[in-house]
Amino acid sequence: MPRMVGCLKVLVQGATGVLGRRIVRTFAGDGHEVVGISRSNEGDRVVRECGGTALRADVFDAPALTLAAKGCSVIIRAATHIPGKARIKPADFATNDQLRREGTRALLEAARNVRAKAFLQESIVWVARPPGGAPFDEASPVVPAPFNESMIAAEAMAIEAESEGQMAATTLRFGNFYAPDAYHTLFMGERLAHRKLPLIGDGLHEVSLLHADDAARAFLAAAKKPRSGIYHVVDDEPATWRAFLSGFAQMLDAPQPRHVPAWLARLEVGKYTTQFFTTSMRTSNAKFKDAFGWAPKFPTFREGLEQVVAKWKAEGHAPGRMREKGALPARKAQ
Repeated sequence: MPRMVGCLKVLVQGATGVLGRRIVRTFAGDGHEVVGISRSNEGDRVVRECGGTALRADVFDAPALTLAAKGCSVIIRAATHIPGKARIKPADFATNDQLRREGTRALLEAARNVRAKAFLQESIVWVARPPGGAPFDEASPVVPAPFNESMIAAEAMAIEAESEGQMAATTLRFGNFYAPDAYHTLFMGERLAHRKLPLIGDGLHEVSLLHADDAARAFLAAAKKPRSGIYHVVDDEPATWRAFLSGFAQMLDAPQPRHVPAWLARLEVGKYTTQFFTTSMRTSNAKFKDAFGWAPKFPTFREGLEQVVAKWKAEGHAPGRMREKGALPARKAQ
């Protein structure tokens, strides 16, 4: 596919979420026209403040999405509903799974109907993370698991759309998100401030991370140079959980996190959360960098967390008082 030039018209499903707001702001700031799907007056306000035009549409209603996407050359699916809790079970992801299955199907139908040139969607790198924690890349096989099935299905839909030849279909598998306004980052910061977020085991398992600002910039890079395929979008340096949480605590002037054994963690937060923190997730952004010329603004978690903590301090969210300051809102669909 050739590079797109000039002003793009972009539809964003999930425009009011942590990532979606950044996508709208990033594209609008680069001079493009952005339509953001909204479901409420508050959502309309968020989209407008980020520089987009808000339109109402049910994310599962292909005809309504087709009307909203009229004239759009780029269609983006960034809608998620990640549970905001430590102890998780597969049933907690029912809404998120529906968004990835039915939401992706409806949005792809709309993209076909308006003859869009590019369809871009988010996914997660751990869909292909080997159970043993070995390094992996885009060529690694996906790993069927309770939390992966809807992501695998959404990726398969994009591959099918690509095969039709009408549009480029790109899946961006992101690393573990963090951002000043991301629920789980706020949760970790508050828990670290009270020394209530321990390291599980020795804390030496690695994670591939990404600041949400860099994720939005990745969407812009991919939209400007449409190319089908699956790409891993992470920062430049996988980090151990020990380095990440210890560094985070230090920036917050909080006590260093204590260690708990895995068996005790399973009692407290369940097997799935324990597995997440005790299985390495080591991958690279090399393929995406080479294809799209993207580079992270925050190359490691150190630069990214400095931005997070500086923003919290500027907004008056002192360590240990983030909940009282209203920095932990109820988790909603995005």
